[in-house]
Formats: sequence, C-alpha cells, structure tokens
Amino acid sequence: MAAMSSTPLLLANTMLSSKLQDHDDLRYAEPRKPNRDYEWQVVWRNVLAFVYLHVSAVYGFYLMFTGKVKLYTILFGLLFAIMSGMGVTAGAHRLWAHRSYKARWPLRVFLALMQTMAFQNHIYEWVRDHRVHHKFTETDADPHNAKRGFFFSHIGWLMVRKHKDVFEKGATVDMSDLEQDPIVMFQKKTYLVVMPILCFIIPAWIPVHFWDENPWTSWYTAAITRYTVALHFTWLVNSAAHIWGNRPYDKNIGATDNKMVAICAFGEGWHNYHHVFPWDYKAAELGDYSTNLSTALIDFAAKHGYAYDLKTVSAEMIRKRVNRTGDGSHPWTKGKVEGDHYHPENPVWGWEDTDMTEEEKQFAEIVHRKTE
Repeated sequence: MAAMSSTPLLLANTMLSSKLQDHDDLRYAEPRKPNRDYEWQVVWRNVLAFVYLHVSAVYGFYLMFTGKVKLYTILFGLLFAIMSGMGVTAGAHRLWAHRSYKARWPLRVFLALMQTMAFQNHIYEWVRDHRVHHKFTETDADPHNAKRGFFFSHIGWLMVRKHKDVFEKGATVDMSDLEQDPIVMFQKKTYLVVMPILCFIIPAWIPVHFWDENPWTSWYTAAITRYTVALHFTWLVNSAAHIWGNRPYDKNIGATDNKMVAICAFGEGWHNYHHVFPWDYKAAELGDYSTNLSTALIDFAAKHGYAYDLKTVSAEMIRKRVNRTGDGSHPWTKGKVEGDHYHPENPVWGWEDTDMTEEEKQFAEIVHRKTE
C-alpha cells in the first residue's frame, strides 16, 4: 500500500499550478484557435501522475461495472465526492475567493476540511490563482487559458510549466484578508500532511473497516476513481464553460452559461453570470438547488446562523446588464442587443476588490445580515 502515501504527494506540486489572468475586449464571433505563443516545458512528473490516475480510474470503473465493488462503497464514494466538492465550491470559491458571504468559525472549519479532502491546492493558493483568473481572464496570465484550446484549459495546463505572466500578475493580487484568517493559514501550514490522509487514506480505509471491502478495490474506487472524476468535473468549469454555452449577461467575454457543467460542478457552470457578478453568493441568477447544490448548502447554513451577509444582485441590475451586453438569449432581453460594451481592463474578483464600482455596491442586495 505504499502507493497510497506517495501518489497524493506526487501530485501536490501539480495542483500548485493554479489560475491567473489578463483581460482584453475580445469578441467571440469567430471560431477560436488554439494559441501557443510561448515555449511549453512539459512537467513529466505530473504527466506520469495523471497517467496513473486515469489508468487506475479505468480499472476502478471496470471493478464497478463487473460487480466487484460493494454498493456501499460506491455510495460512499459519491457522498465523499459531494462533500469534498462543496469545500471547493461553497468554501474556497464563494466564501474565500469572492467574499460573497461571511461565515462563522464552525462553518469555516468545516469547509476547510472539506476543501482539503478535495486536493485542489490549499485554500490560500486556490484563492490567489482564482482571483487572478477573474482579473486577467484568457490571457497569458491565465494558467488554463481557454483560447489555447479545450485540452489545454481542461488538463493540459497542469502538464506544462506556467507562463511567466502567471507569476507576475499573481504578485499583484491582494491576499491580506486570507493572511489574517487563522483557519486558512493553519490549513496552508499543515496541508501536505493532512491532505493525503483526508483525500486518499481515510476514504480507502472506511469501506474496508466498516463493511469489509477488499482493500485494493476500495483504493481504486473510493479513493482514486472518485478523486479523478471529481477533478474532471471541476476542470469542466475551466474548459467547457469557457467554450460552449450561452452568454446571456455579457457576450464580449469568454465565459458561458452551461447547464451540464452546472450540474456536474454543483452550481459552478453558470459561468457567464459568475464572471459578470463574481460577488453573488449563488454564482447564478436563480437559486435553483437542482443545478446549484452549493447555494443550497450556503442557504442552509444561513438559516441556522452559520453564514451571514450573503451578497446577491438585484433584478434591476440584472435586467440592465442583460439588455446592455447580453447575447439575446436571456428572457428579459428587449429587442436587438447593441454591441457597444467596453469590457474593463481590470474586472473585479469579488466583493472587496478595490476596482468594484459604487454602482455595483449600490445595486447589490445583502441578505441574512449579521445580528449581534
């Protein structure tokens, strides 16, 4: 079972290749062509790690489809994937990266644990990359630049060294709020020790201990296959949701609204909306839980007092934006949509971004305000 400890550590540096970006006023009327304007340096250690993950995942599916895995193990793997995914979507993404709501310490601890289970970088690194992604989308500063094609934006960016702009633009992002969060900084300090335990060892051990699953069967299904599939669902937000779908809120940016991605990524596929209003805690216009489980978790936490100051967008603000810059696919569109929108050089990453305008703050709505 030596592979159980070495595999996650092998991938640790892989996921420390994150997300950053630079913004142009680009139109997407013409088909995209992969753009390779710098010399790629393949990181063979990461390539080999991904080969192991995917070969093992194929074997895990073989075990499941041939009836060699107990039903409890499959259900447990699904539950574990959902929990860890929530740590990324409701935690690292909507809470820490975009400051779209606030959370009391018990919820922050819970989300930090779930995010560690997901093994997609510690919170600090994840947030830094994602904030730069929003500030410099689809430029050389974006590690998973969708203009370089589906494969690159989906998984290829993790197989090569990052463009120098990724490092340079990343240094401009304000991270002082996370540096003052003791939960985030503790997780960062202990990540390489705790992550392999939570992401691989415990999920492989539980089926063996509680319902006598075969150890290697548990490893290949509850640990490796579950993790690999979860990664692909997350990567779809970087790739598919920047290529295929509608742009009802801003047709001048690459991000799209993609329902299938929203379902797979627990609500993160309404990406055109999210890039226009990154500080909305729903990351979508509607709070439909069937395609946005992350919103359901946040609303549940707010109802019980663990989440508060949830930021969202007024209907009036949405209506104005749809008719000013949308592609005409939104039901609120009135007549022909004029294409005179200028996309700013510095889009905001979230609520506390200094580039956020007073108009945006004025039309924002805050629900479940904190009460002493």
